[in-house]
Amino acid sequence: MQAEPKKSLVGEEYEVEVESVAHGGHCIARIAGGQVLFVRHALPGERVVARVTEGEEGARFLRADAVRVLSASKDRIEAPCPYAGPGRCGGCDWQHAKPGAQRRLKGEVIAEQLRRLAGLTPEEAGWDGTVMPAEGDKLPAGEVPQWRTRVQYAVDAESGRAGLRRHRSHEVEPIEHCMIAAPGVSELGIEQRDWSGMASVEAIAATGSQDRMVILEPRPGARLPLVELDKPVSVMRVEEKDGGIHRVHGRAFVRERADGRTHRVGSGGFWQVHPMAADTLVKAVMQGLLPRKGEMALDLYCGVGLFAGALADRLGDKGAVLGIESGKRAVEDARHNLADFDRVRIEQGKVETVLPRTGITEVDLIVLDPPRAGAGRKTVEHLSSLGARRIAYVACDPAALARDLGYFRDGGYRVRTLRAFDLFPMTHHVECVAILEPVSKGL
Repeated sequence: MQAEPKKSLVGEEYEVEVESVAHGGHCIARIAGGQVLFVRHALPGERVVARVTEGEEGARFLRADAVRVLSASKDRIEAPCPYAGPGRCGGCDWQHAKPGAQRRLKGEVIAEQLRRLAGLTPEEAGWDGTVMPAEGDKLPAGEVPQWRTRVQYAVDAESGRAGLRRHRSHEVEPIEHCMIAAPGVSELGIEQRDWSGMASVEAIAATGSQDRMVILEPRPGARLPLVELDKPVSVMRVEEKDGGIHRVHGRAFVRERADGRTHRVGSGGFWQVHPMAADTLVKAVMQGLLPRKGEMALDLYCGVGLFAGALADRLGDKGAVLGIESGKRAVEDARHNLADFDRVRIEQGKVETVLPRTGITEVDLIVLDPPRAGAGRKTVEHLSSLGARRIAYVACDPAALARDLGYFRDGGYRVRTLRAFDLFPMTHHVECVAILEPVSKGL
């Protein structure tokens, strides 16, 4: 006998007291009976009316939006963006919070993840609890940094207008202008064009060069439009058959500048989105590792070779760097970008597969910048066995970082220092750099 379906609570409203911030751009509240609400558009300490957006009776938790603020936090401001708010654009989580409050909330999330998943206090992690803004981003309340050098617009099927997805939805919020888009993206005029037949349009504005690129994803059977934008651009296309990205017009790459070097990044490959991010992270990693001439280093999940190049430059002619990256195009770019270093080698494949095959049993330094899910226990165990005197872990997800730091602790490593950077203003995302060392050296 089938159980009766549980009643949906979508649309129900509850007056609640907002508790602490949670990982993911929302805050925690509870309704009568103790059921947890994850509430967006709220701030800790507020009293709000929360409208359920996902969930049913008996569910472990519900998702909700704060649709009315009954008692506001001192950190609340009027959202500068006209597209922010319940049911609107899902790109930004904290438009309604003062910039300093956003960084404080991110710090609270990092601290909570460290405590819960790694059993570490901020002091034990060598962290002062602050989240640092990027250079030029410390702005008064109501002003928004224009930092996003890569914006993927969704296209409304009916109107052909470009916009951004609503939170946890495929619905498109058409926009006239994205406030966090970098000037190099905004000057293309994507939002003012008709993109009928396209599913998405990604705009890329390189840092340190005038290179601009758009990547078009047509809907099934649609033809590419004639791309006429306000600035010269290269045009790429996402192929329907294989999902690959192929050149239509112009260069198949953009040139990015960081750490005094030019990096080729092809086919929309990964590069840090904030214009100050690459330099900020390289500086933090190198200050933490203190590379010495002649050392051997690993750069894992190396992308187009940002950290590998920085290491090779500092390790000198007798030093050596091995980079491992799974993406074929990124490997091609890394090899091109690092061709002037004789003792740098880039291998293609998954880290957990390639690294054991290398036969490497010891190294001096390790940099890892894994995807959002983290490196995982097996990889961390392998890295812990290589005897590196220092390891730099670059993380875009505090929960994955904390889990892996716990694994490193089991492998005999302690966190020497941790630094956090607000390289995604207005969103819940935050970048961290943890420097680890063997416990015996840290005593």
